[in-house]
Amino acid sequence: MKTTTLPSLRVTSALREAAESVLEQGETLSSFMEESVRVHIERRRAQRDFIDRGLASREEAALTGEYYAAEDVLKELDELLTEAEARAAK
Repeated sequence: MKTTTLPSLRVTSALREAAESVLEQGETLSSFMEESVRVHIERRRAQRDFIDRGLASREEAALTGEYYAAEDVLKELDELLTEAEARAAK
């Protein structure tokens, strides 16, 4: 697989020192920066997907006229959480 480079990144010396101070054993600043970019890409994709699902849900509700009260949804989520915690405790 061919590789390429990201643009050079100019930062303050304080930011560089902060990044270097959290490196783990054997980790390089370059690998830390690459992992940071990967994590942010995934986070932004997840955010975009979440918003897309919400907008699609809104459109479907508008078309069908079927809406759910927030209280009902939260109650159901609480019940699911309680059940999952009980299973995990066993």
